[in-house]
Amino acid sequence: MRSLALFVSISLVSGCSQKVRVFPRDNDAGSGGSGAGGSGSSTVSSSSSSGTGGSGGSGDACVDPAAQCPPAQGACMEAVCINGACAERPRPAGTACGEDGGEVCDASGACGGCDGMECEPCGEPGCPNTCGSADVAEVPPSCADGGDGAGATCGPGATEDCCAGALVPCGTYLRGYDGASSTDDSSPAAVSDFRLDRYEITVGRFRAFVNAGQGVQASPPAIGAGRHPHVDGSGWITAWNGRLARDTAALKSALKCNGDSLWTWTDAPGSNEELPINCITWFEAFAFCAWDGGRLPSEAEWNYAASGGDEHRPYPWGASIDPERAVYECTGDGSAAGRCAFADIRPVGSRPSGDGRWGHADLAGNVWEWTMDWWRAELPAPCIDCVHRVDGEHDAQRVTRGGSYRAPADDVRAANRDFSYATDRVNNIGARCARDL
Repeated sequence: MRSLALFVSISLVSGCSQKVRVFPRDNDAGSGGSGAGGSGSSTVSSSSSSGTGGSGGSGDACVDPAAQCPPAQGACMEAVCINGACAERPRPAGTACGEDGGEVCDASGACGGCDGMECEPCGEPGCPNTCGSADVAEVPPSCADGGDGAGATCGPGATEDCCAGALVPCGTYLRGYDGASSTDDSSPAAVSDFRLDRYEITVGRFRAFVNAGQGVQASPPAIGAGRHPHVDGSGWITAWNGRLARDTAALKSALKCNGDSLWTWTDAPGSNEELPINCITWFEAFAFCAWDGGRLPSEAEWNYAASGGDEHRPYPWGASIDPERAVYECTGDGSAAGRCAFADIRPVGSRPSGDGRWGHADLAGNVWEWTMDWWRAELPAPCIDCVHRVDGEHDAQRVTRGGSYRAPADDVRAANRDFSYATDRVNNIGARCARDL
């Protein structure tokens, strides 16, 4: 019965025709199969590793198949670690497969017919709206003048573009599901192509915003700015203008929040430019991304990027947590867990081994990240490029994702959700921007 239920749950977001969505071929390295996934584990392999054998096992013990095992061979198989050795097992019956997603896996791991269920090329509302987009990069306003935190001073070696982004290709997946800590497979979603900034918004980039006189009542975003391209009415509205700071002086003062000296903003450029900006409200994060030529990511998009799409990773990089991959539990400065200090907040991209499937840094830890959605305990359904928004509740709770430098390990899981009021201004919440293609 569970396999039938899973098929029903993913049927809304699978089976797309090739005109709408083209899946990778079964033998493409890193494809991990096609469709919504829905495996009982998040261990679909995404890369080869020296020292690992094929599906029969490995000469070296493995813990994280995403990093240590070869890709699974076939759309209906997933890579796993069994007793420390690389292996493969069938994906659950009913998982979408085939080049166009129009077939399903059976219990033996074969991709074929629908066993009496209708297999059709999907129309609305089953497929992402946009697939196969070209990844076109433009220099956003926040990096137009370069400089620390807004030029090629981020990431490992402080030599990478702080405004770099990467395409997140369209796909279907199970929201909040990782097959390990989170096994609820009842919330499928489809996400169109979008571009997501590799790094959280830095102090240097936010400084360009402040210096331009933005983020204040005299210079609010244009009505409709920052909207999700597939969600009508998701852009800026006039009622939010009053939620911005009165003027630039008031904004600068407010960015020094909580009275604990753990804010990253400085009134003049200094050594914090590559740190993530914190102490920003949801309205300021929304206004920044709109001014910078982008928007806040939806919760579904953020979750998709952090979990590696249909790989359903427990953490952006794979199955297990360690402080070499993420900044959490106040260990960023190398001290014992729980001893929080300003030095625990690290420059963006400081844990490159923790980058996600498409190269995005700090999707786990450093600072929580605002998303576009209003909070609700149950995920909204159906979800085809969805954004949950409640008109009139301007200051209601908004969804945050990713955990922070203060968060315990469980909170930095890709499936974990949290929330804060839109007007909250705290030292462990920042943001990153999404961009349309």
